[in-house]
Amino acid sequence: MSATIQKDIVETFKNLNGILSSFSEEEINSVPFKGSWTPGQVVQHIILGNSGYPELFAGKTQKTIRKHDEHVKELEAIFLNFNTKMDAPDFLRPEIKNYDKNSLTLSLHQIESDLLSASKNNDLTLTCLDFNVPGFENFTIHEWINFALIHSQRHTNQLQKIHHYITTL
Repeated sequence: MSATIQKDIVETFKNLNGILSSFSEEEINSVPFKGSWTPGQVVQHIILGNSGYPELFAGKTQKTIRKHDEHVKELEAIFLNFNTKMDAPDFLRPEIKNYDKNSLTLSLHQIESDLLSASKNNDLTLTCLDFNVPGFENFTIHEWINFALIHSQRHTNQLQKIHHYITTL
């Protein structure tokens, strides 16, 4: 199980870092169209949503009494439906400011490293009790890592669309 999830982590962050690197320093902080976040804000949102996993996994857990990956398909169905517009909760809304591309890249590398480490060093079948996504029961460590990946994939797609929009103007 952990070898597959590690491959998924590496692949997801390779794609995310690839699209991030394709933006110029100026484009990172450009609003592509009315109502959109800048690419920098999108990446900061990913960082906000994917931070804190080592602390969560080190917190209160319990043995899981259901399939450890029960919610993964549901998360994919929700977050990888690119026709659905979602609003981020306030605590995941990125600040309106100029972002530094290198700082964003370093933060993504740290998250990737944290997730890889977590996938190697934790029992992925344990349920985390300290936080949950509204509308869902508590996730297992496996589901949390997948949530981070699926969330990142959603926004990698968004960044690709923004990049296409910016470069075809």
